[in-house]
Amino acid sequence: MYKTRLFAFAVFLSVALGTWGAAGLATPQAERTPTQATAQAQEGAATNEAAQAAVFTPVGTVITPESSVMRPEDAGVRFHTNVHIFVPEGRQVSSLSPDFTFAETPASMGCVYKVGPIYAGCNPATGGTNHPTGGWGAIALVDAYDNPNAASDLATFSSNYGLPAANFTKVYANTAFGSLNGMTASCSGTPPGDTGWGLEEDLDIEWAHVMAPSAKIILVEACSANDSDLYYAEQVAGIKVSAAGGGDISNSWGGGESSGEVGSIDDVFYRYYWSKITYFASAGDSGWGAQYPSSSPWVVSAGGTTINRDANGNFLSESCWSGSGGGVSAFEKWQSPPNILNGMGPWSDYQYPFAGQGARQTPDLALDADPASGAYVYDTYGYGGWLVLGGTSLASPALAGIVNNANNRLGQVPPGGGKYSTLENNLLYSQLFSNKAYPTNFYDVTAGSNGTGHSAGKGYDQCTGVGSPRGKLGK
Repeated sequence: MYKTRLFAFAVFLSVALGTWGAAGLATPQAERTPTQATAQAQEGAATNEAAQAAVFTPVGTVITPESSVMRPEDAGVRFHTNVHIFVPEGRQVSSLSPDFTFAETPASMGCVYKVGPIYAGCNPATGGTNHPTGGWGAIALVDAYDNPNAASDLATFSSNYGLPAANFTKVYANTAFGSLNGMTASCSGTPPGDTGWGLEEDLDIEWAHVMAPSAKIILVEACSANDSDLYYAEQVAGIKVSAAGGGDISNSWGGGESSGEVGSIDDVFYRYYWSKITYFASAGDSGWGAQYPSSSPWVVSAGGTTINRDANGNFLSESCWSGSGGGVSAFEKWQSPPNILNGMGPWSDYQYPFAGQGARQTPDLALDADPASGAYVYDTYGYGGWLVLGGTSLASPALAGIVNNANNRLGQVPPGGGKYSTLENNLLYSQLFSNKAYPTNFYDVTAGSNGTGHSAGKGYDQCTGVGSPRGKLGK
């Protein structure tokens, strides 16, 4: 444990001093010029003043696809998506063109999270082609069933917003990959289609591409939504991202926890440790409570926020989205004596400073997930074009893209080799108690709640984790 503490402290120092990886702080806080300090103070004052303005809440209806319905009997057997459709009042479910000015675009989301050009108000209506640039390696999006229109939908989405054409590949996680860690796939060819999961797939590939347009986008389609097929597909994703030189794997699905997740199933999320791969999973859309695989200590759990804007569409603040998952795992608990095959221990103790030797808490990081502040997605498999989508299914791939774009190339083994370690979460949490890196690199969400007695607050909370990202530094 002492060595792990020492490593976490070293990470903290590297972030605070701006020397972490390729995206270390270019201008450490201690070395800011008077002009930079003044500009930063003015930005903070403007944000505080804006927060006093009236928040405009779009009126509309939320539709939940069948694939996102959570059933208690599915726990440990079958997983669901975390996507919801927002239908603005007076509009259809989908449209031939993006015509709702309060739906997030690549430019507006890149501006809010400071991974793209910053422009006045981060307004979706005025962003144009001010989208993020950058990315490396690959981002794999693991989903169930087949979306035959995924490639063409991604191409149309990219062309509409002036994004570069994606380097896109679709992979069927079928029996062609043989036995993986004792698991086999349930189909030998193309998985059957499913429009709910197909909508999820378009959301995943389009918004991972938004945040890291230079990264290779790999859609890995499992034979079904059964846990065995999705765990198998997770390993196929590891193979493919490893072959691309590393990157990130996003999982926008989840379900109830079960005792079988600890150890052997968790292993699925760090098996390809040598390849500089970071795993992400949606925290869920049912309010307070932990879901798997988000509760695995080896993944970055993605919680949800609401992007608050004024009546003109200008960004004001973020708050905890009431539907965001997040809570305390019933099974991922500190093991004594520590054994990596039995769950949490000194190799995954990033929450130790405030949780001690207790249970895993989710989420770790957050991003827009409220359907009423949702983002545009293009889908022609089950729908007629442009839709406004929300849910933590949006948060996971977008956060994976931001971390990919940060270019720190972390994984599950420290640089130069060594024992398993949760490097990305170590980096995120090492900044939580910093007076300099934390307020610069994250937005501390302190408003809203995801359940009675579970309000967002200063520092870590079980709705938004350490907060939402601001910029590529420390990610």
